[in-house]
Amino acid sequence: MVIESFITPMKAEKRPWQMMLLGVFYSSVAIMFSYIISPNNSSMLMVFFTVMACMPIIYNTIKYEESKDEKGLSEVRLLKEHYRALEVFIFLFLGITLSFSVWNIVLPESISLNLFSAQFETMQSVNANATSMSGRFFGIFMNNLEVLFWCTAFSFLYGLGAIFILTWNASVIGFAIAKFIKSNLANLAQQLGAVSTAGYIQIYSCGYFVRYLPHGLLEIAAYFMAGLAGGILSVAVIRHRLGTKGFMDIVFDSADLLLISFIVIFIAGLVEVFMTPGFVGLVC
Repeated sequence: MVIESFITPMKAEKRPWQMMLLGVFYSSVAIMFSYIISPNNSSMLMVFFTVMACMPIIYNTIKYEESKDEKGLSEVRLLKEHYRALEVFIFLFLGITLSFSVWNIVLPESISLNLFSAQFETMQSVNANATSMSGRFFGIFMNNLEVLFWCTAFSFLYGLGAIFILTWNASVIGFAIAKFIKSNLANLAQQLGAVSTAGYIQIYSCGYFVRYLPHGLLEIAAYFMAGLAGGILSVAVIRHRLGTKGFMDIVFDSADLLLISFIVIFIAGLVEVFMTPGFVGLVC
């Protein structure tokens, strides 16, 4: 895309918040094109189109991060450098999630049902498996661990495979946020007879920032760290550095990222099960 000529990894890491705007733009265009091309299959098409648009900046950022491993930086300094790339990915993800949730709310129900049919089925499946808090934590942790594994494997084998998994998760989270907001708006409208602007903003803030963001940001950060680890390793293999000292340095760097992502996933599960319900009850 033409936009890639204006946004390089170095520019993105200096102003990561701009990636949020890019995520909103990419996903909004993807929603429009997917519904025009095939309304009945639009829920998956919009994910694919968003992924296609994000590929250049993601690939160039991973290559840029792999090049940092060649500079002989200390492990602490290297992790700090990778944190900049993580910010880029997270802001991109937030933009995509925000776009999916807003379009799901503002579009007519008949259109949004087609656009998010696959996401709706996924949410039903997740809700059907709800159990006790300890059982729910184990289920969430194992599910997140599986996603973590596939992010790493897809990034290593396909270079950019993780971006599809993460964009799919953004669409599901966006749908969940919109569903939460719609149900609360309906309840508020029943009680008050109408929904004020202040009430709408309060409910959207509760849905976006309180219900899903605390654990969602941790999960996505972990997934991106795993994807970055797999992507860096993949680029190193492609460049024929197998068996060299530089390659082993990259292996250790990737292992550090994977270890941190595992710890973050564990913390995210604790937050989602034991803390988020309390936040929602207190604030919302």
